[in-house]
Amino acid sequence: MVIGGKLFDLDRRSYVMGILNVTPDSFSDGGSYTELDAALRQTERMLEEGAAIIDIGGESTRPGYAQISCEEEMDRVCPVIRAVKEHFDVPVSLDTYKPEVALAGIQAGVDMINDIWGLKEEGDMASVIEKAGVCCCLMHNRANTDYSDFVADVLSDLNESVEIAMAAGIEADRIILDPGIGFAKTYEQNLLLLNRLSLVCGLGFPVLLGTSRKSVIGNALSLPVTEREEGTLATTVIGRMAGCSIFRVHNVKANRRALDMTDAVSAAPRSFFE
Repeated sequence: MVIGGKLFDLDRRSYVMGILNVTPDSFSDGGSYTELDAALRQTERMLEEGAAIIDIGGESTRPGYAQISCEEEMDRVCPVIRAVKEHFDVPVSLDTYKPEVALAGIQAGVDMINDIWGLKEEGDMASVIEKAGVCCCLMHNRANTDYSDFVADVLSDLNESVEIAMAAGIEADRIILDPGIGFAKTYEQNLLLLNRLSLVCGLGFPVLLGTSRKSVIGNALSLPVTEREEGTLATTVIGRMAGCSIFRVHNVKANRRALDMTDAVSAAPRSFFE
């Protein structure tokens, strides 16, 4: 897959997507990078630590988040997108589900749209992505938790997002899927889906996993958001072993090292063990 002019070998390699929230209220790092200089310093740090993509978000989507206007979201993200693209040679993803914001972001230089509603929230999003020729990450989400068969329903929902994308003319090699850990799922359902990630990977598209510091880790370990790094690393390794190839995280260095170790073990020749 080509993202922002760079080739990503998603069948053979793992990649880290560094989170750059330019929001005052994100659950983990809200308010830390709302100033442009701070956002650029954090981008530089994440690139030095091994990030291959920077994911910029202007509206928190934590549970109970307050929705903001398109204008406010654009005012937050577009200056940062332009500055990151001006200072660094790196693909940039925009975390938004609003077509107007996506279009403004693309005009500012975005290479990928990361849609937490999998093109199902507002109908124009697929058209915006198709016309711009950018890549997209389609996350599993729904307005309710009325599952009849949880894992099967998640897979079906993701397939629906793919169908929407391809019906709009978005080519398969521009589509990434995200199982949506933490969205429209109970604690037990999140754990079950983490245990069944290989089924998501079996849908035939690259899979992005976003678990960094999320509540499923906090609930499993009874830890606050500031102490969830080890749990995040465990889910990253689990995801990589299941076939996920992109990992959206706050702590780039630690997750890149965990992935390098996981990949080294996975790639070890059989002769090493015989």
